[in-house]
Amino acid sequence: MPHCGRVLPSGAGLWKPETSPEIGVGISGFGIFFILFGILLYFDSVLLAFGNLLFLTGLSFIIGLRKTAAFFFQRHKLKGSSFFLGGVALVLLRWPLLGMLLETYGFVSLFRGFFPVAFGFLGSTFNIPFLSVLFQRLQGTGSMV
Repeated sequence: MPHCGRVLPSGAGLWKPETSPEIGVGISGFGIFFILFGILLYFDSVLLAFGNLLFLTGLSFIIGLRKTAAFFFQRHKLKGSSFFLGGVALVLLRWPLLGMLLETYGFVSLFRGFFPVAFGFLGSTFNIPFLSVLFQRLQGTGSMV
């Protein structure tokens, strides 16, 4: 390959875009850890706020900023998004119990269509009869859209 005469700065080319989702999974994992740890410590607002920020940052690393914004601001998901992001804001404003309740409702309404798929995958992968039965009951109730 011919050299074009352009010298790259040191360290250029070390950051690969394909490592971004892997970093995002790690950041989201730490976020979930801090959220669970904050709940275990009687809704510690600092741990919950840090966990929320890490989770949202990791999500944006995994799927990208545009897709994250497109996911949260779809017309049919605005109710769930407003509850979830409003809960995050309340946790950041040091109202952890109310914020986590709003976040939980928003999370369930945002990912309602994903739960049957996840339960079905877990039920079939680990051969857990309860999850298989639950998946069969929930299969007709939710939609992925």
